[in-house]
Amino acid sequence: MEISRVGVVGLGTMGAGIAQVCLQAGLEVIGREVAPELGERARERIDHYLTRGVEKERLSQDEKDAALGRLTLVTELDDLASCQLVIEAAFEDLAVKRELFEALERIAAPDAILATNTSALSVSEIASATSTPERVVGMHFFNPAPVLPLVEVIRTAHTSDEVFDAAYAFVQRVGKEPVACNDTPGFVVNRILIPLLNDCVRVLDEARVAPDDVDRAMRFGANWPIGPCALIDLIGVDVHVHASEALHAALGEERMAPPDRLRRMQAEGNLGRKTGQGFFTY
Repeated sequence: MEISRVGVVGLGTMGAGIAQVCLQAGLEVIGREVAPELGERARERIDHYLTRGVEKERLSQDEKDAALGRLTLVTELDDLASCQLVIEAAFEDLAVKRELFEALERIAAPDAILATNTSALSVSEIASATSTPERVVGMHFFNPAPVLPLVEVIRTAHTSDEVFDAAYAFVQRVGKEPVACNDTPGFVVNRILIPLLNDCVRVLDEARVAPDDVDRAMRFGANWPIGPCALIDLIGVDVHVHASEALHAALGEERMAPPDRLRRMQAEGNLGRKTGQGFFTY
């Protein structure tokens, strides 16, 4: 299948980043948000990052203008009917995603690929909301999507080989590094990373170590490019807690459960970079 037009459902941080990746790869993007002002906010975010790319001479002004010209903003799911691929990047709530996929199945062409960007939920459970789960695949981009090269391409027991291969090839086409994996809790990265980050947070209280010292220890002792506390601030404390809870519910392993310190930070609204305060002040 030749994919020339991509639909992105949900234009928050992840959705806008995915849309930008597709635009820079020369594809048309139809971005859907529930309200026009949310779509315009996403356009401004994409414009901002593309402008930075021009300033750093990663792309020309003409390339930036052409990329933005390929973006169409809509509020109705029906406007995604012409897309060969639809990537759902809505809030990490299973009921919300299942409702979206039930609607997308009716709207999209029969041979269109339906992908979810979920980082913690079961792709199989999302796909089961449709009568054609063979065309549903996971396509997990990492935040920030325009910067981080990895995309986990997730196959369920029902995903057809044709759909999986097309999704994998698409990820390569937009300049990312695909990793093939099956639909298991946490996929690859989060299954490894979340309990490791939780252990790092527990060390703060159990060993009475400052966040900066933990980060410096992992940067200079384990050659991490970014410390665990700074990484959680970048991901978002709330996003990390949600993913931890989902993994803990699926696997029952205590290391998967979010530490009390993170729950307190979430309750206090100290979510990291996006609120200006997390383990560090921004």
